[in-house]
Parts: sequence; C-alpha cells; structure tokens
Amino acid sequence: MTFGVNLLGVALIAAIIWWFWLSTATAQSIGSSRLIEIQVENGVYSPARIEVPLEQPFTLRFIRKDASPCAEKVLFEGLDKSLQLPLEEPVEIELSLSTAGEYAFSCEMKMYQGCLLAKENI
Repeated sequence: MTFGVNLLGVALIAAIIWWFWLSTATAQSIGSSRLIEIQVENGVYSPARIEVPLEQPFTLRFIRKDASPCAEKVLFEGLDKSLQLPLEEPVEIELSLSTAGEYAFSCEMKMYQGCLLAKENI
C-alpha cells in the first residue's frame, strides 16, 4: 500500500514538473490579418507560442475567462509593456518587433506563460 502511494506521489510530481517547466506548445503563426486571439483560461494562455513577423505590426487580442487574480495582468518581458485584463472583455495590444528572438509574456506570478517568436520569414 505504501509503495503505491509513493509511486502515485512521484508520478504527480513528474506530471507537475512536465506541465509547468518542460512542456512546450507548438507555435501558431499569425495569419494575413495580423491578429491573433489569446484565451486566458484554466491556468494557460492559448495559444501560448506565437510566431510573428519582424518589423511588421501585429495585434494580440487577449480574452480573460479565468477569474483568478493571477490572470488580471499580462507582462511582456523585454518590451516594457503590460495590460490589465478585465474578465470577459477583449483587450488588444499592437506590437512590432525589430529583433529576431523570443519575447516572453506572463502573468505577474509567472504561472501563465507565453512566448512571441519573432522571425524574418513568416
């Protein structure tokens, strides 16, 4: 019995480590409309990885469906930008990135995490 409980505990710890630190979502590209909608729900941004073109403006539309206080704000690291996300109200931000690379965005506690992948040829 004790072995089974310990085994279950180790499996849960491994699942938590994979979910929060090791898993990576496939990147979704911004289409010709240059707008992508991001759902904030159940502890994640969906989509969480977004390919964006260099030196071309694009718009992110966040829709917060999660009442958690952690989801109230999104911070864009390295861009000195942030947004308040009211519950069930779309909020848009227009960005343009001039340097290729990854730009993280997250909630204030870094529980919700996402990434913009700036590339030349999209």
